[in-house]
Amino acid sequence: MSPTASSRQSASTALRFGRLAAMGTVAALILVAGVWGSWGTAQHVMLTKGREQGTMAVTTCGEDTCAGPYTPTSAGSRARARVVIERSVAVHKGQTYTVAVKPGSSHVVRTGPAGLLYAWVPLAGALLLASVVVAGGLRLTRAAWLMAGVGVAFLTATFLAL
Repeated sequence: MSPTASSRQSASTALRFGRLAAMGTVAALILVAGVWGSWGTAQHVMLTKGREQGTMAVTTCGEDTCAGPYTPTSAGSRARARVVIERSVAVHKGQTYTVAVKPGSSHVVRTGPAGLLYAWVPLAGALLLASVVVAGGLRLTRAAWLMAGVGVAFLTATFLAL
């Protein structure tokens, strides 16, 4: 083998490794960002032991939030005349929702299956986005299809639950 051919092969190997490292890092960062974006709400839905839980009747809605009275269902929780929940397509005026109170505030998050699925929507979106990076950058099409399938299934389940 000539020195030119071996240097081309070395350069090709280095470029391939660089592409894999860069795209692997990008895919990992996307997934970490999805988990990070979901955990802020998901922790209150999943780790309910010791948290105030109850129901909220939505009476008023603004542009970004909805509010209403809170009725406790857990021991040690106290009734509140007004709590606030983030307004989304899943919150409607006149409805009652099971909620958990964020510690030290009057903000609540939905609990139950619908609240759990809704809390992890950012991760589902990250799975969809990372699947494109995995397919195109890493050329792992089966893994990409699996990630995309899980993301779509998650979003569909959330849509049906809400």
